[in-house]
Amino acid sequence: MTSTPPFPELLSLIEARSAALRAAAAVVPDRTVAVPGCPGWSLTDLITHLGGVHRFWAATVALGDDSGPPAPEHHGDLAPHGDLLDWSAASTELLLSRLREAGPEAPSWAWWAGSDAAPLTAGAIARHQVQEAAVHAFDAQEAAGRPEPLPAAVAVDGVGEFLTVWMGSREAWPHRPARVAFQAIEGPSWTLDLSPAGARTDPPASGDPVTRVQATASDLVLALYRRIPLADVRVDGDREVAEQLVEWSRMD
Repeated sequence: MTSTPPFPELLSLIEARSAALRAAAAVVPDRTVAVPGCPGWSLTDLITHLGGVHRFWAATVALGDDSGPPAPEHHGDLAPHGDLLDWSAASTELLLSRLREAGPEAPSWAWWAGSDAAPLTAGAIARHQVQEAAVHAFDAQEAAGRPEPLPAAVAVDGVGEFLTVWMGSREAWPHRPARVAFQAIEGPSWTLDLSPAGARTDPPASGDPVTRVQATASDLVLALYRRIPLADVRVDGDREVAEQLVEWSRMD
């Protein structure tokens, strides 16, 4: 299922979720507090990470070159300075400015394998940065003791984005071939085929899924990103496949 918001809305969502991270951090008196979703990180580490990510992708988009990653001299200044939250806000605005200047169809390198579903464009980078900011906003809220579900507009697209971009860039599925159905309570659904060829989303071939995963779109995203346990979502059918899938898709 395709549910990607238009480019201007993607930019607004990046801005809103980044602001949500800063709002959560602002009420924490001690930013050395641990971030449960990012083992080994403090809240300061999390804010610094997202700001550096924004600055890196701002520099990458500005180059307008999809042939390879930018050389270190083009990364810009990724280190924080001054007030950390002010620096974070400036980092977000720098990313948004570069994305606006480029436009959604501008070529840009990205770490994923280019495809129709995940092109090497500024628009695809904006789409992924919505999820980056949203999941890390959840991380900050959790560290502050106030976790909130991802907004529906973010989460519904987030399931498909994770399946097509991250899983679609993985190598061979190391287990027996399987078909998994994801059902958001809000209505949208996705089908994922897993095979030695890798992962393919919404394949044309017929066949019943061996595993069905159902939850709110927010919980589906958070489970895929390993922010909540698989026990927090409904799994019908072959549970082992779901467990293998979550382990295979880990980003560390």
